[in-house]
Amino acid sequence: MKLKDLEKIFHKELDAIYGPEEVFSFFFICLESFYNISRLQLATNVELSITKEEQPPIFEALEQLKQQKPIQYIIGQAQFYGLPFKVNANTLIPRAETEEIVDGLIKETIRDIGLGDLKAPIKILDIGTGSGCIAVTLAKQLPEAEVYAVDVSKEALKVAEGNAKLNDVIVNFIEANILETKSLEEVDKFDIIVSNPPYVREMEKEHMRANVLENEPHLALFVENDNPLIFYKAITEFAEQNLKPNGKLCYEINEYLANEMMALVLGYGFIEVSVQKDMFGKYRLLKATKSK
Repeated sequence: MKLKDLEKIFHKELDAIYGPEEVFSFFFICLESFYNISRLQLATNVELSITKEEQPPIFEALEQLKQQKPIQYIIGQAQFYGLPFKVNANTLIPRAETEEIVDGLIKETIRDIGLGDLKAPIKILDIGTGSGCIAVTLAKQLPEAEVYAVDVSKEALKVAEGNAKLNDVIVNFIEANILETKSLEEVDKFDIIVSNPPYVREMEKEHMRANVLENEPHLALFVENDNPLIFYKAITEFAEQNLKPNGKLCYEINEYLANEMMALVLGYGFIEVSVQKDMFGKYRLLKATKSK
């Protein structure tokens, strides 16, 4: 079958669900993942084809896309900050707004702490690491840092450990429940604690896309309506005890709870507390400093 004909099938089956531009992207992601065929190759050779024996993977992907399964789960991989990450149903799919947090941390760490002049590496902790996208990226971009990552899920930690190997970095992974953990006894205090914990209230499910609700792990997404800051309270309390003076606390937050989040962090004595908008204009990033 010619790939141009296969592309037409993708559009016929999927355009009504996703729109032609997204379908166009899905098609090329599948070609590259399953057959190592690039967009340039297809554009310069309209006669490219695959045999009948080679067809099952892409037709299986088509069926899964019709059921609104995320393309990242179908191919088992996502991109984050220019790096490859394996993902599966035990991990959230890394998102662009989380990249903003990581980018800010990298730039501010280099500027404010001056890694090149350190006599000892700074210590960074990522709480609720999931696929490891935050921890692995920080370890990759800040090679002089000592990076730790915590998650309650053994399955997620297996994925994260694989991603550290995939990207050739060292991250110290720890299985722990932050709701029960008061300290990490084997580790000295941290310079930076970052977290993207569960923060979507149950009441917000109706506003979410079906492909997220039906595929991504609810353990990593949702909190009860009457206690939406449960993880932030536990992490902030942990950070108050386990951050060094002038240490940085950085959160991805629920856009609807920005004021409550600021009040929470201020209540634990943190200073320089600020909330920033992401690329979509939503209040998504909170930063704070532990007082001396």
